[in-house]
Amino acid sequence: MAERSTAAVDVADNSGDEPLTAQADQSTADGVANNRERETDSDEAQGSPTSEDSGKASPPELHSGHKLARRYRLEECVTRLDGFSSWRAVDEKLRRAVGVHILPADHTRARSVLAAARSSALLGDPRFVQVLDAVEDNDIVYVVHEWLPDATELTALLASGPLEVYDAYQMVSQVAGAMAAAHREGLAHLRLSPTAVLRTSTGQWRIRGLAVNAALRGISSDTPQRTDTEAIGALLYATLTQRWPYESDAHGLAGLPKDIGLIPPDQVRAGVHRGLSELAMRALANDGATASRHETPCTTPEELVKAIGEMPRIRPPEPTYAAPPQYQRTAYQQGAYGRPAPHPGATQPVPTPPPPLQSRTGKALKWSVSALLIAALGLGSWQLADAIMERGGKADDQNQTQTTDGDDKNDEQPKPVKPISIQGSQEYVAEGSAQAPGDVAKTYDGDPSTYWRTNRYNDGPTLAPYKPGVGIVYDLGSAKELSTASIGLRYAGDHTTVHLYATDSLSPSTGIDGMKEIATATTSGTSLTAKAAKPLKTQYVLLWITAVPSAPSDGYSGAGYKQAVTDVTFKG
Repeated sequence: MAERSTAAVDVADNSGDEPLTAQADQSTADGVANNRERETDSDEAQGSPTSEDSGKASPPELHSGHKLARRYRLEECVTRLDGFSSWRAVDEKLRRAVGVHILPADHTRARSVLAAARSSALLGDPRFVQVLDAVEDNDIVYVVHEWLPDATELTALLASGPLEVYDAYQMVSQVAGAMAAAHREGLAHLRLSPTAVLRTSTGQWRIRGLAVNAALRGISSDTPQRTDTEAIGALLYATLTQRWPYESDAHGLAGLPKDIGLIPPDQVRAGVHRGLSELAMRALANDGATASRHETPCTTPEELVKAIGEMPRIRPPEPTYAAPPQYQRTAYQQGAYGRPAPHPGATQPVPTPPPPLQSRTGKALKWSVSALLIAALGLGSWQLADAIMERGGKADDQNQTQTTDGDDKNDEQPKPVKPISIQGSQEYVAEGSAQAPGDVAKTYDGDPSTYWRTNRYNDGPTLAPYKPGVGIVYDLGSAKELSTASIGLRYAGDHTTVHLYATDSLSPSTGIDGMKEIATATTSGTSLTAKAAKPLKTQYVLLWITAVPSAPSDGYSGAGYKQAVTDVTFKG
């Protein structure tokens, strides 16, 4: 895909070219104001484009408590720079915290900021902090975005040291995948820095400021994909070493020693994962920097995603379980209730309990219990034998007198299950882009060698947060009772989860929450059968996949989490 730098792309958040992740530019994820003016120096250190001369228009005179559109109440100004300001605010209509960027309508960058925000909002990728509103209101322009109070900037995470290997792997995998998706839509970031990358309380990584942050500062790039890829490499380098991969200090991190050039992370700090060290160098291969082992440089996020997929997957660390504290008995349980406490330092003798049931009374008790048990066993055996003999006699009488009624309604046989022919189909896209809409008919063409496939994902088996799921809607021709679906799959592994929903058309008018679930099934093999608890009558059936296994590289995609459906048969 040819690189391009449009007005929307020029509004990116970090140094480099990245997707349109228009989010909290100057506001932090946890609501703490940081000084973003220092990021300007770090951009120059990376060779990123410098800001244009800001417009002469002065920022609007705003204050805490001011309301925009009678809805957004400004709470705290977290940045005031180059004629614009960024605020933490409250959406009084939805009762939630939001972030707001504000600049004068006659500012030289006002038009590009609006364009960038609207382009970013159209992307709708949950891996980016979402733009909620972009408005020109009389003399001001403002952009409203999500505020994530439970998220932490990568800058704050690195303040205490490098990240663990698994956390660094997850960060680069998720950020590279998100940026690749944004660039496929023609969007770039251009200001990807540790302040633009956030980790939520659930461990997911989010990117803010897609396109918008760069637009606010007037940054553009002739090679946006390469710029964003190099920025991702710098982020990975920082997570592995707690150093910024340039000579100048930036983002609270010390730079590399002067006059030694760009050296691999595993030469900066001992114990760095070799594969991730090489990956960082491949992404940073720019202006003379070379990757270790002479691997091919990655110049686009898509190439970086492919390189990550070719690496052996890094597993999460095994959980550690602390031994429970030793149980401490209370004084009452120890039999000391009501007794005077011993003098400090005095050694108290521990009485030895007598052996159980060794007294004369104990021996008598044991013989009594034994006798009762023997009597109970004898009585129970006699009653059991008597019951068996009585039941046998009744069975003989019944065999002599019982007749067979051919019209007995209790002998009804279950209805035979019949195949239901499929009259049409269409891929269902709940979020993001489609998978392979031209191949849906191959799932019921009678040829097991043909199939409809999903895209490849870097993490799994669950498709979220990349997508809520993927699937196909089938038309059965008319309303029919559906009880079973047999599904053939291309890849085995842990694991595939499939749901069946009844819906109203090939293009459902509701989301998954508005559909009626028929059945669900999970398998680690290449086939599964989903059975309904009770047959349901419907004309349109959605086959919805929410988890896919890890599969090797093949003819159409590299190794990763993916699945393909070869055959679908409905019965009712």
